[in-house]
Amino acid sequence: MAVTVNQPGSVALIPAYNEAARITPVIRGVMAHLPALVVDDGSKDDTAAVAEAAGATVLRQNPNQGKGAALRAGMTWALAQGYGTVVTLDADGQHDPAEIPAFLACYAATTADLIIGARDFGQMPAVRRAANTIGRWSFSWALGQPVQDNQSGYRLLSRRMMEAMLGSSESGFEFEVEMIVTCVQRGYALDWVPIRTIYAGETSHIDPWTHATNWVRLVRETRRKMRS
Repeated sequence: MAVTVNQPGSVALIPAYNEAARITPVIRGVMAHLPALVVDDGSKDDTAAVAEAAGATVLRQNPNQGKGAALRAGMTWALAQGYGTVVTLDADGQHDPAEIPAFLACYAATTADLIIGARDFGQMPAVRRAANTIGRWSFSWALGQPVQDNQSGYRLLSRRMMEAMLGSSESGFEFEVEMIVTCVQRGYALDWVPIRTIYAGETSHIDPWTHATNWVRLVRETRRKMRS
C-alpha cells in the first residue's frame, strides 16, 4: 500500500476541457490523497457531470476561456475556501496522481511557494522533446536562471503564490509561464520534483502557430521584466 503524505489545507485543482472519457481515473487517483476541484472550461461533452459523479467539486465556466482562466477561477475558489496550497494537474492522464505526495513532502520540507514537476525530456516523443527543449533553453535565457521544465502543468502553489496570480490577464498556457516569472520577481522560493513523463496519444488543444507566436512574446516580455 502506498504511503500518503497528507498536507492539511491542500486541494487538487484540475482544469478540464472535453475530458469526459478520461477524467474519472484522474479524479479517483487524486482523491486518494486530496479533495478534487475540477474547473470545466466550457466543455461540449459531459466532463462536468462525469467529474461530479466521480466525487469532485465542479466549477463551470462558459464559454471556453482557456487553461489560465480555469486555473485562476480554481485558485479564487480555493482561497475563498481557506486552502493554503493547491496542487494543479491535467485532466487527460498525463500526470500521475500517485505523485501528489512528492509535492506535499517537498512543500513540508521547504515551504517553497511554487513547486513544479520536472519531466524527463528523454522520454518524450521526438517532436515534443525538441519543442520543449527549445522552449526551456529560451525561457531560461530570458529569466536569467536555469529552468528545468517551464511548461509542466503539475505544480504546487502556496497561498501567496495563488494570490499573486489572480491579477494575471493571461488566459492560456502563458499563465503557467508567467507564474514562474512572478515567483522569481517577487523573490519567492521555487523548487522542483521529478515526475513521470506520460503520453498516450492525447490530442493537444493548442494551435501550433498561436502557441509559437505567444511564446516569442512571452520570452521577450520575460527578458524585459528581468532586466528592468
